Amino acid sequence: MKALIYLFVGSIFGLVLYKSEAISWYRIFEMFHFHSFHMYGIIGSAVILGAVGIMLIKKKNLKSFSGDKIKIADKEKGWKRYLIGGSIFGLGWALVGACPGPLFVLFGGGYINILIAIAFAILGTFIYGVFRDKLPH
Repeated sequence: MKALIYLFVGSIFGLVLYKSEAISWYRIFEMFHFHSFHMYGIIGSAVILGAVGIMLIKKKNLKSFSGDKIKIADKEKGWKRYLIGGSIFGLGWALVGACPGPLFVLFGGGYINILIAIAFAILGTFIYGVFRDKLPH
């Protein structure tokens, strides 16, 4: 049952990404060239919604669906890992023309070539898992 709920929520998320054109290579191209506010509006609204959600979770001491208290650990101070990680993430995003989030949405939208990016995203995740203990966290 839980898997069906995840599949449903993921499908709705994918539909929203598809209909909002957040998966469009042209929209991403416009964003990186500062020609359009479209993607900044989508990303900005997600950041604001996430910040408000975390604030509510912390203030109201909300619990998960299973009844456990939601614990959000404070981030360690530092900027190097964010700069390095963000640069790698942004480089991959620019090279592929898609954020990792909607890769499967692109595949579902009929872009078969995105399977190459999906394969390398999985490979990158595996490589990260191998070297995780040696990386600065």
